Amino acid sequence: VSSWIENVGRRRLRETCNLDDSLEMLLQTQKHFREFDLVASEYCRRGQEALKKMDRWEDFSSVDVDSYRGKLQSHRDQLEEFCTQLDEHRHRICETVRLYEFFDKVRGGSCCTQEALRT
Repeated sequence: VSSWIENVGRRRLRETCNLDDSLEMLLQTQKHFREFDLVASEYCRRGQEALKKMDRWEDFSSVDVDSYRGKLQSHRDQLEEFCTQLDEHRHRICETVRLYEFFDKVRGGSCCTQEALRT
């Protein structure tokens, strides 16, 4: 999971940072993001399940286990950050599409209103 986040997930999130200027292109971006989101959400779920299994080692005191606690916390932080960024991108794309659709309707309505006023 950690490897996928570093090698695939973060790169794909960066690709969706720049949202296009047209509704058509934005809808295309949203479609691609949804496909990625399904895969990424599955990795987030799997990572969270794996970390839950590791939680039972938290109470175990041993020099061998102590050396892995830092790594475990690092993976936990990485997963949490990635899942949060995924949620933020999902929300931002959805809200941007809604805004563009709204402006598209307003623009279409104002054109009709201007034509009606001319006649």
